[in-house]
Amino acid sequence: MKTLEHSQKENTDKPAISTTGSLAVIDALLSEKVDTVFGYPGGAIMPIYDALYDFKERLNHILVRHEQGAIHAAQGYARVSGKTGVVFATSGPGATNLVTGLADALIDSTPLVCITGQVFAHLLGTDAFQETDIINITTPITKWNYQVTDAKEIPEILAKAFYIAKSGRPGPVLIDITKNAQMQLFDYIGYRPCIHVRSYRPKPIVRPDYVEKAAALINQAKKPFVIFGQGVLLGNAEKEFLNFIEKSGIPTAWTIMGMSAIPTDHPLAVGMLGMHGNYGPNYLTNECDVLIAVGMRFDDRVTGRLDKYAKQAQVVHLDIDPAEIDKNVQTTVPVWGDCKETLPLLTDLIDKKSHPEWFSEFEKKREKEHTSLIQKELNPTEGGLTMGEVINVLNELTGGDAVIVTDVGQHQMVACRYTKQNIKRSNITSGGLGTMGFALPAAIGAKFGAPERQVVAIMGDGGAQMNLQELGTIMQFQPNVKILILNNSFLGMVRQWQELFHEKRYSFTDIQSPDFVKVANAYSIDGKHVAVREELRQSLKEMLDHPSSFLLEVAVIHEDNVFPMVPQGKGVAEIVLSKEEI
Repeated sequence: MKTLEHSQKENTDKPAISTTGSLAVIDALLSEKVDTVFGYPGGAIMPIYDALYDFKERLNHILVRHEQGAIHAAQGYARVSGKTGVVFATSGPGATNLVTGLADALIDSTPLVCITGQVFAHLLGTDAFQETDIINITTPITKWNYQVTDAKEIPEILAKAFYIAKSGRPGPVLIDITKNAQMQLFDYIGYRPCIHVRSYRPKPIVRPDYVEKAAALINQAKKPFVIFGQGVLLGNAEKEFLNFIEKSGIPTAWTIMGMSAIPTDHPLAVGMLGMHGNYGPNYLTNECDVLIAVGMRFDDRVTGRLDKYAKQAQVVHLDIDPAEIDKNVQTTVPVWGDCKETLPLLTDLIDKKSHPEWFSEFEKKREKEHTSLIQKELNPTEGGLTMGEVINVLNELTGGDAVIVTDVGQHQMVACRYTKQNIKRSNITSGGLGTMGFALPAAIGAKFGAPERQVVAIMGDGGAQMNLQELGTIMQFQPNVKILILNNSFLGMVRQWQELFHEKRYSFTDIQSPDFVKVANAYSIDGKHVAVREELRQSLKEMLDHPSSFLLEVAVIHEDNVFPMVPQGKGVAEIVLSKEEI
């Protein structure tokens, strides 16, 4: 790589030292200011672990119980801290156990550097013990991957890995290092971070004329609508985004991944988009005249049927990834670039406005949703506990300041609908891939990424059992994670679809669970079970106030459904508030 070669020439006055590839790996991590690594040792990565032994005071290694737990923990760490998550795994099954997390991180744009061990170079292609072609396996689900067979490559390749993972639209990188390269001695002249990779342009060139056209559209709009995604968070552009919406006075809604970029109770906030998002922002997407999309990719869960999505609107799309422009929704004006750079340019050109009549349309829809649905969901007076009321009480007790890590399913949709969030990077979830088993290890990683913050993992009884072994990681390393299991004895989201679209043919969605409290106790974690409304608040308070990790299992209504809902195959304006409307 040209830049690194040049950098190394500049360092030729420094004497080279003889070191191993493994020590070069450790030096690279320290040079990149990595403080935490999540991993699991094995034969093919043993030399790197041997080198790590002498750096335990400088590099905190968290020994997980499964490699999938390692990569989800690294995702949680990265998402809450804004840093790059780092993972170690051995060859063969160790490496393949990272696959789900890599796919999850790619679609959710999470920066990771995964370092896997590999068999000796001379054994490649021989089906040696625990040999797997992890490069070809992971090519479609990484931003970049590379196999190192010579120790001399390690400094340059790891510098490139960190640069690619974090720059532009972030994503996961996997570096596979053969065992001989880890053990090999070579002349090492130091580590230089990468600042450029030939043929890789992380940020597209900003076109001022497109910014001007976008501003003109916004200024003439009568019913403008802003929708935003995780790009605002990834670009550290929360302040710039607030300046933009507050000057424009435009109603603003978020995708599930964009949540927490602005406070959920901001006066311009009208709620969440998506299949189970709020009624108003979904419905009124098809009534706005200018749709301004910032750092989001028009996922199918947001758009519903594309041929019925915002056909009346002119679309302004701000995104750092040119591949997202026109991929799903035809754009009137594309604004390529990092939104931290493009938003101020756009803000300077727009008029200061308010849109009271247009806002009143959102208020009417909000009132309809609240009266017919939200009030009953959050404040029931009889019957079993609802997921919504659990989240509502949790909001009151945390004040909207906690990091909320959700798994995948009904509880995820309910939590994202009703959680109040005041602080950025507070909503950690598996958005694009929808990975059950994500929450528990991701919450562990989030706690290491933000040790000063309260971290609550919310999961269903199905997802909770997918990576339950990570309670062992909590037992050993003592992150103070609060675990809230909403147990309805079903694979709830699949059961909801079976009820609504498959005539209640509940095919293998009723799931039995262990006594979660006893399981937690076996891992030296305190816990409690609650099933009655009168004990809910005190039990949640006990969980939050407990000095260490705590598991609270809440028995909720077995056959409750999540609404509103945009039924599959329908447009966003066909959103329904109850099953009777389907």
